[in-house]
Amino acid sequence: MKNWEIQLKSFVNYLKIERGLAENSIFAYQSDIEKLKDFCVPGNIDPKNVDLQVLKEFLASLYELGLSARSQSRIISGIKQFYDFLILEGEMNEDPSALLELPKIGTKLPVFLSIDEIDQLISAIDLSKPEGHRNKAMLETLYSCGLRVSELINLRFSHIFFKEGFIRVIGKGDKERLVPVSPSVEKEIGIYVDGTRRHMSIQKGHEDFVFLNRRGKQLTRVMIFTIIKNLAASIGLQKTISPHTFRHSFATHLIEGGANLRAVQEMLGHESITTTEIYTHLDKSFIREAIISYHPRNKK
Repeated sequence: MKNWEIQLKSFVNYLKIERGLAENSIFAYQSDIEKLKDFCVPGNIDPKNVDLQVLKEFLASLYELGLSARSQSRIISGIKQFYDFLILEGEMNEDPSALLELPKIGTKLPVFLSIDEIDQLISAIDLSKPEGHRNKAMLETLYSCGLRVSELINLRFSHIFFKEGFIRVIGKGDKERLVPVSPSVEKEIGIYVDGTRRHMSIQKGHEDFVFLNRRGKQLTRVMIFTIIKNLAASIGLQKTISPHTFRHSFATHLIEGGANLRAVQEMLGHESITTTEIYTHLDKSFIREAIISYHPRNKK
């Protein structure tokens, strides 16, 4: 239906221009609304005619498809954003999603790697291959700086300040943050640049990106996933991991080591500290020891 296309296009423009969201976030919202559109179009239901009952039936269809509570919750959040926008634009007076309840989601603890497992993964990289030192530099950067995969592939030389000990990271919603960079990252990037990258034919427009593929172009997210998946298979790692696992491990090991929660929040680029607090689940013995050691009733 034409109205769905018009409203969806306006919503996407709003997210892009006024909200300044990243492309991945915009795509996720767009995908959520398209699911609702696909449900409504066969019944000739216009976006403005959607009511609470229609939304409940839509959610029931998602449940029947086997979508997890977490996935359902994310889609509902997208729908709520869409109707907030329509009200903001004066297209509707009432929000049909206002009384829509989110499914209950248990706290899902992130998968993380031990320090030994990270060492094993990095050691499994074949440095005799042309991409070997690049891959080692990438994994060191992911783990030591706690970057998202999108932040890694978009890392530029103009954002690296080794002398000052920081890199500038462009995160979600184009928000910038400074992240301390370790000597190991500086060393591995230096080896990669001097030994491999310097001898490559680099495509125009890709000169400033740090990590490149063999054709001299910026790496893709899929390529990073593939590299990590293959390394995990090579060491027989039983955990299902992704580039994000290195970010979880970064936060885990910092907090286990006694790092301040707000400092970790700043380094991860989390807007809310409650997002960072999930990492305090990590080591129950560590938490017990901290309480026993520092609570005044336990001091002799």
